[in-house]
Amino acid sequence: MELHRNVLQQRTLGGWVSVCGIGLHTGKKVELSMGPAPADHGIVFERSDLPGSPLVAVKPQNVAESAFCTGLAENGVRVCTVEHLLAAFYGLGVDNARVILDAEEVPILDGSAQVFVGLIQQARVRSLPAPRSWIRVVKPVEVQEGDRLFKVFPARSLRMDCTVDFDHPLISGQQIQYVHEADCFEQEIAPARTFGFLKDVGEMKRNGLVQGGSLDNAVVIDSFSILNPGGLRFPNEFVRHKVLDILGDLALLGSFMAVRVVAHKSGHRLHHALVKRLVQEPGCCERVCIAPDERERELPFDLAPLRLARLQGA
Repeated sequence: MELHRNVLQQRTLGGWVSVCGIGLHTGKKVELSMGPAPADHGIVFERSDLPGSPLVAVKPQNVAESAFCTGLAENGVRVCTVEHLLAAFYGLGVDNARVILDAEEVPILDGSAQVFVGLIQQARVRSLPAPRSWIRVVKPVEVQEGDRLFKVFPARSLRMDCTVDFDHPLISGQQIQYVHEADCFEQEIAPARTFGFLKDVGEMKRNGLVQGGSLDNAVVIDSFSILNPGGLRFPNEFVRHKVLDILGDLALLGSFMAVRVVAHKSGHRLHHALVKRLVQEPGCCERVCIAPDERERELPFDLAPLRLARLQGA
């Protein structure tokens, strides 16, 4: 019963932790601190570098960036490149947290969610005396652009069928099937780094992007090879990082999900479009909130943290 109760209760951080780094796109130095928040607070960013330390909440209506990262804006205040941190919160089951930044962009660190996972574990995760809400998709919903597809189906747990397919010998038709669970996320998804092509770097920099990008925080690929001296962390690191980005973008909904995801060549723009459809279109999904003492109620989802996850396609 105690495990059951723990799964159904909201969670937050047990203390404060901090890290310094640079923003991938702005190239600016930034310090990030994150710590506890009360039940039903959600994940909220605080810009300590601005007068009054304004807040930006994580919710679909605040999405303001879709091209090369997930950005949020509220009352004219922006926070960008939030997806890796949000994926770490989602992956380790954190519902509520305060995140304080002294610049507009979350630090990219090593280009993955691995450092954020370590920080959350250092802070520890504790339960709150309030029931957790879940999102259950009740009918298939999809968004599509040409051959790019992002689709969700009703399911009893969060699982993904994900494909990345670039016109490049190293990233052609990588596929993975992922069933979400905290240990599997930590070991198999969180370390996967963002990636880019050497041929695109010059133009992106001229457009004000990737000002802080380097081989220390991204996998960089030329026409035939990986330029990073250490190579890849996984043979299919690219599609694993896509799973990471999807988890971070689904976290915009503010609740954990029971859903099957099919993603083919998807990106932040498609993810954001589907998240907004789920909250705006009647009958797409429902929020389920179950008190921990409802022992006899049949749950509309599996308690995924009680099971070992499965990861295929390595």
